[in-house]
Amino acid sequence: MQRILLLDDEHHVLAAIKRSLRAGLGSDLRIEETVDPEVALARLREAAFDVVISDFRMPLMNGVEFLGLVRTIQPKAVRMVLSASSDSENLMRAVNDAEVFRYLLKPWDEKDLLGHVRSALERADQLRHESELADVGRYEFGKLSATELERRRLEAMEPGLTQVTWGPNGEVLGPDN
Repeated sequence: MQRILLLDDEHHVLAAIKRSLRAGLGSDLRIEETVDPEVALARLREAAFDVVISDFRMPLMNGVEFLGLVRTIQPKAVRMVLSASSDSENLMRAVNDAEVFRYLLKPWDEKDLLGHVRSALERADQLRHESELADVGRYEFGKLSATELERRRLEAMEPGLTQVTWGPNGEVLGPDN
């Protein structure tokens, strides 16, 4: 199941994008949305996302700063920025600093939005496939153990899944300990 994370400081914009994506791309898509960049960053540390779409102008952090952090946390997540500004300087910063896949203008054309998100999802699949092939190649050439190959596969599905915290008596500690 593919996952998208939406960030915009306006609830109605998030609702409209989510509604468009559900109608145009189907219900198999898992979409999460938030108005708070800190909440979005926390989710990125907990779960893998194929595509991250962020507003450009927000009160706590602009979209380029946010997507730059996304690039650090989940480098394979395809990043897109949504903005009412068509300022070419902002566009260049987004592409260069955060390696943004697409820059979408508000108000968006629904057909264009769906086409760009569909392309981003395809790109995410391509990146995942390339990474898996590279790991299999490393395994076959003895550069990667079978255990590490499986750990990477599991981490790609759910970041943090294989990270275990041990207690003083050798017990596995949960996230609240």
